[in-house]
Amino acid sequence: MPELRCTVQTCLHNKDFYCDLDGIRVGGNQAKSSEETCCDSFEERKGDSYSNVTGNASPTSSIDCKATDCQYNDNCSCHAGKISVEGSQACQCEQTECATFTCGCRK
Repeated sequence: MPELRCTVQTCLHNKDFYCDLDGIRVGGNQAKSSEETCCDSFEERKGDSYSNVTGNASPTSSIDCKATDCQYNDNCSCHAGKISVEGSQACQCEQTECATFTCGCRK
């Protein structure tokens, strides 16, 4: 599983730059750049609430990736060693992105 670092501090699942979900979904099935991707698992944190899905945030996570043109996507599974989800002040998933996305599409 890839190492996942998340800078989306407004996400309910973010605990000290790690995610407390066992797996996330990256959206962007037509993406040609990282800005066209997003974390579909994003849920906005309201106030000081934190999620307690697994109880622990982990540096690794399963990534269900819908960005099919990414060079790290193999059958909708991410095979990058490390990924970064960004969007520090996001209020909705469209304001997040997989900064690791690299288009493997032919020009």
